[in-house]
Amino acid sequence: MAGRGTGPDFVEALARGLDVIAAFGADRPTMSLTEVAAAAGLARPTARRLLLTLEELGLVRSAGGVFHLTPRVLGLGTAYVSALGLWDIARPHLESLVAQTGESSSMAQLDGSDIVYVARVAVPRIITLRVEIGTRFPAVRTSQGKVLLAALSTDELEAALAQPSRAGLPPAPQPDADQLRDELVKVRARGWALADEELAPGIRSVAVPVRDGNGTVRAAMNVTVHAAETSTEVLVQEHLPRLLHTAADISVEWALWQSRPHVEVPRPAAGSAVSA
Repeated sequence: MAGRGTGPDFVEALARGLDVIAAFGADRPTMSLTEVAAAAGLARPTARRLLLTLEELGLVRSAGGVFHLTPRVLGLGTAYVSALGLWDIARPHLESLVAQTGESSSMAQLDGSDIVYVARVAVPRIITLRVEIGTRFPAVRTSQGKVLLAALSTDELEAALAQPSRAGLPPAPQPDADQLRDELVKVRARGWALADEELAPGIRSVAVPVRDGNGTVRAAMNVTVHAAETSTEVLVQEHLPRLLHTAADISVEWALWQSRPHVEVPRPAAGSAVSA
């Protein structure tokens, strides 16, 4: 992988860092240091330095001796999207849901104490916050964040909430720890979460989990409405059933995608002849 640059301005260190990111995929979502070094074709000390650098940049996270990509890689391109295979599957379902409800719908994933938007289909609305792919919000103040936090173990939840938010929003009062814990228990039990003008005035949303082929919650999706136009009752009684159905369809389709064989076709060696 590394060592193939020929131009005078080629930066080998950058190439090696990208090799490390590209080493992760659907068949290798988590790897040890030794596995990363082998997959990227790097010496173990080099792989270690690159992984620690990527971790400081927030592109990689380590736990229990293994490493995995974070949603922040979305800012660099499609490496993270390709590794999961979820967003292309979700997009037409989101579009169908928006056509049914007439309201905006988004998908997000947890990154520390924030959620990061990774897919969105919006309808024209005057709202107080701009939302686009890559937007970050504090998880505890959003319906999607509550769904994702509720899926964590006690230790994982404490670790996530201990990380400072990088959303860039003005500081806001944090919910009482016991109150938050009780709410997350309810979210986990019923399978959905509500945020009623907690993120910003006029914004009301309901969210549900999206699961992978192992049943693990990997993302959350929501329906967002303007509080002055849509009541909580309409949101929960009319939009939530459609949202649950859509999330279930995405989860099933994603599980099927993950279970299909993924064969990597070797590239011909440089200079070798290719027969027709």
